[in-house]
Amino acid sequence: MTENVPSPCVAVCRMDAQGYLCEGCLRSLDEIRLWSSASDAQKKVVWSQIEQRIAQLAPTGGSAAP
Repeated sequence: MTENVPSPCVAVCRMDAQGYLCEGCLRSLDEIRLWSSASDAQKKVVWSQIEQRIAQLAPTGGSAAP
């Protein structure tokens, strides 16, 4: 049974200066290209990688309050 893992796309489709990650969803071009044919397990791996990227981009030593 599939879980129907949601896409991380936020409709801000613009690549970063290095041309590696989408600035909106933080996926690589390969992750974006393969998303529709990926299994739920593969999609969960991509989500995990996105979470790691978010953590790396977060400022250190401070509060994450808005």
